[in-house]
Amino acid sequence: MFNNFYKYLFIFLSFIILCFIGLIFSLYTLDSFTFSDNSIFNTNIVSSSYFSWPTPNYNTITSHFGYRKAPTSGAGTFHGGIDIGAPAGSVVVAAFSGKVTYTGFYGANGYTVSISDGYYSANYSHVSPYFLVYVGQFVNSGDIIATVGPKNVYGVPNNPYRDSSGNPTNGATTGPHLHFSIKIDGKAVNPLNYF
Repeated sequence: MFNNFYKYLFIFLSFIILCFIGLIFSLYTLDSFTFSDNSIFNTNIVSSSYFSWPTPNYNTITSHFGYRKAPTSGAGTFHGGIDIGAPAGSVVVAAFSGKVTYTGFYGANGYTVSISDGYYSANYSHVSPYFLVYVGQFVNSGDIIATVGPKNVYGVPNNPYRDSSGNPTNGATTGPHLHFSIKIDGKAVNPLNYF
């Protein structure tokens, strides 16, 4: 009977030691994560697997997030997104899954598709006016939602944006590209932090 006592004590202590090692390992692993924008309080923890690059065949950034010299009349000196150089007709995909909340001409952004998952919202701007999605539609990350639009667009009432020849443009733009922006609680964040 006394030998059984030591046998059970050994099993119990082994269990306690393994639990302690597991706890230390889990705390070490948790410490290796970095959280931004209070995402620890959100169920959608940011990871590179959550976001898809919006222009799968193009990755050259022609204008970064932040302050800049405005490239054309009507463009802001604070750039609330990134510009990705791509020719007109290039595929644009949803960076994350969510619901389409807007399609239309959106001032300096030109033709725009907006998507929200309830935490993140994204604008895909200077796209083609021939929309491939509709407001209220749910799209998955990587779904084709638009194509890069042309520099010049016609038929937009009261469009104040013009090129040097006086032709109306797809918002404040000097040529075809995708302007991609992400907001959290209405505040613009650098999209490159999420890829």
